[in-house]
Amino acid sequence: MLQDLAAVDTHALAATAARYVGLLPLIPLAGFLVNGALSLIPAYTMGPGDPSAAGHDHDGAAAARAHAVDHAEQSGATGDDHHAVARHPYAAVASVVGPLVLVLSFALAVAIWLAMASAGEMRTPYVQRFFDWMVTGDLKIAWAFQVDQLSMIMVLVITGVGMLIHIFSIGYMGDDPGYPRFFAYLNLFVAFMLVLVLGASYPVVFVGWEGVGLCSYLLIGFWFSDKANAYAGKKAFIVNRIGDVGFLLGMFLLFANVGTLDFTGVAASASSLGYDSALVTTICLFFFLGCVGKSAQLPLYVWLPDAMAGPTPVSALIHAATMVTAGVYLIARSGFLFAMSPTACITVAVVGTLTALFAATIGLKQWDIKKVLAYSTISQLGYMFMGVGAGAYAAGMFHLVTHAFFKALLFLGSGSVIFAMHRAYHHTGSHEDAQDMRNMGGLRKYMPITFVLMWIATLSIAGVPPFSGFFSKDGILGAVFARAQHGALADATWLGMPGSAVLYVLYVLGLVTAFLTAIYMTRLMLYTFHGPNRTGEAEQAHLAEAPWSMTGPLVVLGVLSAAGGWLDLPAALPLGPVGVLEKWLDPVVGAATAAVAGSAGEAVTSTEYFLIGAAVVIAILGIVVAVARLKPALLVPKRDALPSHGFEHVLEEKYYVDEIYDDAIVRPLVSGSRNVLWTGIDRGIIDSLLVNGSAVLARGFGWIGSQLQSGETGAYAWAIAIGALAVLGAFTFR
Repeated sequence: MLQDLAAVDTHALAATAARYVGLLPLIPLAGFLVNGALSLIPAYTMGPGDPSAAGHDHDGAAAARAHAVDHAEQSGATGDDHHAVARHPYAAVASVVGPLVLVLSFALAVAIWLAMASAGEMRTPYVQRFFDWMVTGDLKIAWAFQVDQLSMIMVLVITGVGMLIHIFSIGYMGDDPGYPRFFAYLNLFVAFMLVLVLGASYPVVFVGWEGVGLCSYLLIGFWFSDKANAYAGKKAFIVNRIGDVGFLLGMFLLFANVGTLDFTGVAASASSLGYDSALVTTICLFFFLGCVGKSAQLPLYVWLPDAMAGPTPVSALIHAATMVTAGVYLIARSGFLFAMSPTACITVAVVGTLTALFAATIGLKQWDIKKVLAYSTISQLGYMFMGVGAGAYAAGMFHLVTHAFFKALLFLGSGSVIFAMHRAYHHTGSHEDAQDMRNMGGLRKYMPITFVLMWIATLSIAGVPPFSGFFSKDGILGAVFARAQHGALADATWLGMPGSAVLYVLYVLGLVTAFLTAIYMTRLMLYTFHGPNRTGEAEQAHLAEAPWSMTGPLVVLGVLSAAGGWLDLPAALPLGPVGVLEKWLDPVVGAATAAVAGSAGEAVTSTEYFLIGAAVVIAILGIVVAVARLKPALLVPKRDALPSHGFEHVLEEKYYVDEIYDDAIVRPLVSGSRNVLWTGIDRGIIDSLLVNGSAVLARGFGWIGSQLQSGETGAYAWAIAIGALAVLGAFTFR
């Protein structure tokens, strides 16, 4: 039972549903325990009390069935093939427990949000302490959750979008032999993510931070019998550890200089670090290193495309609502620190913009439908970092929210397409690649609902009004342009360059990225849903819309992707309440935003109209260019496709970054480990010299002893006599 130490708190939320905030992660954690048990039960059999009893054969049969289930899970779990093995015996129970815990968490989140909305403008966060966690010397950290406007936005996104992904998974993963295990991991993922966004201190956040890293390893490598999937899970885990070192170093420096690690205490003492000092910049850059790893920015982005090895709902959950957005959340949460370091802010914006552009170019030539969306996620995360780096924390969070809507829709929509393709290939016994767009085409005829919904998401991510992505992306670009004209960043320098010049360049690169985004997303839609069908004549009879357990969540996400922009309308487009989300987040990030932006605020209205018009023209131009240049009718199936050449091949091979890392880092480490650590130290020194050498030395002493112990009494007598004479001689002749 939770120990509520805040019962006497006089906070406005103390007597509301917010006092149950501790249940938010505990509910999905309970789902993890139940589904985890369901996944283990088939493998457990109690041995007979008497092996010769009549029931022995029955118990043996039960063991054989458990072994068969385990074998099926190992051998059949190699990809998104939903018809490989028999349905898990407890799949029906997992289908209820897995999504139900998310429904309950979302309901509680809505109740807390309603309590906050009715409480009026809340300037002080509601912090609920449960118990003292780490108390040693000056370090005193309580396990506590913080409810404020920022954490509430994240909780609603995580539980709301996560709930839809869980429901989608019922149909998508229903025939998988590891079905309860899948929901167990999914529930645990959500539980840790909720700990991350609710933590009232950096160490509590770090627990959730590491927890989602663990769950990403489990989910990406869910079909672990395939070596590539297991490798992808390990890659994600290891690359994230690099960033996590930065998070830890940032915490250590912060505690050493401030003496506290809870958010309220750090915010109150942050001024002691010194404005634009080397210390505060170092702390912020260490935190940003953690964000680079978790949110897949240059140069640590390489794990995210390989995360497509996991089931498609996993991709949707990681990319849309949970793990990869953690870095953006951390910077927004630490806005009071970053606002003190213009150098760190510009660094965040530069890395985010370059990542957005870099990933967008790769997305132009990918053929795997999920890989296109993976690089799209990396690019859109770059936009979010561009926003929070420019001090536009509300704009960055706004894009995080809209991205959760349209990216979840895109991934789940691609999951419906993959599901239909697998089902068709299964009926005909074909082994063609069900995720390659060259094997698709013309699917709008067979999947009209998915076709319409994915076009909504595509127009949204491309930045076409009035869809949600237009408003959030325009908010970021407008903020970057405004910061280039005035404010702390415009007056600062970055690597010797004027901050204003850097920001103007970032704005232009942001427009170029938007143009490329419209092209590669239109390309995805044209090659998947338009033109002739390339799946195969025999397979076409089996292509159909996914079940409503999968299509229903798509419809909800389609509505959110279309109308989500109304959450934060700009003042230049007063189509409804203006700046709702910005006003909601103002108590948390308003002071930091003002410190970066200066007193002038945003761009004047006439300039803002020009910026809006430029963004719309760029988006539409990208779509027009893609439609004009790409001809789906000329595309051939993957098996008949010719290899690409020149720069197209470079893009298709993702600039060979993985190969460069492999040659420059991985192979030398493996070679050094094998030749130096294993062959030289382990085998050469430890095994040969120490272990075997000590054995040889012991055998040598044993041989000497064996020569002295011949067993002949006469020899012993002569030895004693000679020894006695030697002793007497030594004492006599001196």
